[in-house]
Amino acid sequence: MQDIAVIEDPAAAEVSLDPIRTTILRELIQPASATQLAVRVGLPRQKVNYHLKALERHGLVELVEERRKGNVTERVLQASAASYLISPTALAAVSPDPHRFSDRFSAFWLLALAGRMVQELGKLITGAAAARQKLATFAIDGDITFSSAADRAAFAEELGVEVTRLVDKYHDGGESAGGRRHRLVVALHPALKTSDRTTTHKEHGND
Repeated sequence: MQDIAVIEDPAAAEVSLDPIRTTILRELIQPASATQLAVRVGLPRQKVNYHLKALERHGLVELVEERRKGNVTERVLQASAASYLISPTALAAVSPDPHRFSDRFSAFWLLALAGRMVQELGKLITGAAAARQKLATFAIDGDITFSSAADRAAFAEELGVEVTRLVDKYHDGGESAGGRRHRLVVALHPALKTSDRTTTHKEHGND
């Protein structure tokens, strides 16, 4: 089971967004049969089987084992990942293009960059897994409180200067043999208010 699977196929994305199937995927973090799932989600086994077949057809769940019980073979399934993320590739015709924006203070440009990151990382993770190689990545996540808009603007300006200095120091403009181009994205945005975070958790069924 992967930690996170990035869904790129539009049909798989459509299948995953069904509320019942989302519930089934959540329950299948641990292997279970259709009979066991039916009890957990409160649905008839036949209906659970219908949804399981759709999820399995798109690679969202996978067979763990088959158990013989009398004249019946019980199939035990598990979700292919603990979590799922839908890539902008699934909506390729209308996905945001970072090249359409040029304002580094634009929230829409930041969103387009985030979408591109999901898309590219999904492909990189798939490729690394197929090659059985480790993917070299690095990220920083933290909170900072500014006392004023002026301080925020000053911080952004200084951060830009420092990042540019580091890029100039380490960037191999000639891309020498063995060199690998990397994507660098630095983001700053307001944190959600406590009430917003609570609402988001409730909408996703979390406490």
